[in-house]
Amino acid sequence: MSKIGKKIIDIPQGVEVELSRRRITIKGNKGQLSFSLPVGIAVNKSDSGLVVSRVSGSRESASLHGTVRTIIDNMVKGVIYGWKKELEVVGTGYRAEVLSDGKLVLNVGFSHPVEVKPPSDVKFLVEKSRIIVEGIDKQKVGQVAAQIRSIRPPEPYKGKGIRYADEVVRRKAGKAAKSQGA
Repeated sequence: MSKIGKKIIDIPQGVEVELSRRRITIKGNKGQLSFSLPVGIAVNKSDSGLVVSRVSGSRESASLHGTVRTIIDNMVKGVIYGWKKELEVVGTGYRAEVLSDGKLVLNVGFSHPVEVKPPSDVKFLVEKSRIIVEGIDKQKVGQVAAQIRSIRPPEPYKGKGIRYADEVVRRKAGKAAKSQGA
């Protein structure tokens, strides 16, 4: 039995959970998220919260048990608090700004500015050299942050590029001095 899958998901005040055949919908003050349950996994409401269980004893349902429970728990947290990822833009002349229509414009050393259009429930904030990606869906926030980082990943020689706020970039030594013996 999965240690994570056995845990009961607490449902805080102000969160509504709708269970239909193979779909779970969670509504909160920040929005609404839904998830299609895989075959072999069931979700039941109890007095203390939501219980995720296996319908069959197959290996596939065993491997999905903890994953589905974590996804539903992240959905509950997302509709209450939301999720955010912070990125830093490091480099001389590298800038980021948010346009009035919500698009993120990056000037990161290319001959042209790069525009990133946010998905429907994700928004960008820029404070000096920090980009904040916010939303209620943890997977979508992480994916958008990874796409922004992939535009100009940090390079190991000067450390320039876009990195996560808590990311440590290991620096390499530059070209070694020319040897005197030749």
